[in-house]
Amino acid sequence: MRRRCALILVALWTASVAAQIDPKAALLARAGREALAAGQARAAAEAFREALASDPKNPRLHLGAGMAAALERRDADAKDALERALALDPRLTEARALLGQILYRLGDRTAAMQTYETLLAETPADRDARATLDRWRREAELHDRMQQAIGNHFTVSFEGPEEAELAAQAIASLDRAYWRISQLLGVFPGEPIGVVLYTTEQFRDITRSPPWAAGAYDGIIRVPVRGGNAQPGEMDRVLAHEFAHALIRTLARRGVPTWLNEGLATALETGDLTWAEARLAKTRPVPLRALESGFSRLNGAQAQLAYATSALAARKMIEEAGGVAVANLLRDLGEGVAFEAAFLHRMQRTFADFEASF
Repeated sequence: MRRRCALILVALWTASVAAQIDPKAALLARAGREALAAGQARAAAEAFREALASDPKNPRLHLGAGMAAALERRDADAKDALERALALDPRLTEARALLGQILYRLGDRTAAMQTYETLLAETPADRDARATLDRWRREAELHDRMQQAIGNHFTVSFEGPEEAELAAQAIASLDRAYWRISQLLGVFPGEPIGVVLYTTEQFRDITRSPPWAAGAYDGIIRVPVRGGNAQPGEMDRVLAHEFAHALIRTLARRGVPTWLNEGLATALETGDLTWAEARLAKTRPVPLRALESGFSRLNGAQAQLAYATSALAARKMIEEAGGVAVANLLRDLGEGVAFEAAFLHRMQRTFADFEASF
């Protein structure tokens, strides 16, 4: 998603200057592009919104608005903006490429694949798009032949009868995590959460996770349980971690810095952070502000330090303010409240003071 957004941003910058555009909208569009380049999604969204008020039929302004919404994880808004861009200019392949990613993230795999089939008909030389479509097709074929175990709070998909016992163990493990973590945060998901058990090879192929990743959550909990070297209790830890991500998503679909998202999931795995304390005893913690974006770009050692720092910070928040206050902070972020304002309101101290003390 990040690489695709970067390519689309280049296309926005290099769009023909011959296109007719309102002068005021042109200035706002430039501000929006600059905000996107700086990673300031909210400022970009506001700039494109104002630009569209002046020039509502400009497809590239709708594309910019869709990009900003996608970066803020306002996926429904992104979908609407991108579809509007394509209605105005069906040849705008940048919008079609991003729309496919958004549809996939929304869980509409069929529509995502259809969108990329159209994209490849228009741009047959796009190797990235072809590789993505091929991966989605492999995932669809795999899921079509999977069986399901259904519990009260989770639905677990697995490939064959020999994995039925693993699926039953996963449901029992997830149920324990459900009651423990939900009670701490005061949040109980109303809908069953989908879980898929993969081999290690299937997991790497479908999720494109870094080598050190033990699980993934993208609206579905995805974990490798075969073909690896799992230690006793490892599946419990990983499933609890990914369930915590799912719970966070129910509270805030956007606005959560990565350190808080990953920190809470890690702190809530088992409650034992002696490994993190030992890790930070050897080096200084990473500044939390440097951990606001994804960890997938990190190598194994860097990721371990990032997770240790984030987990201890999240535990400190829970110890100081309680799980319900942290859940309310997440709700505020999901509703668009600025992080520092939400932190001050719910934690009763400034984020700068918290980070300095941490």
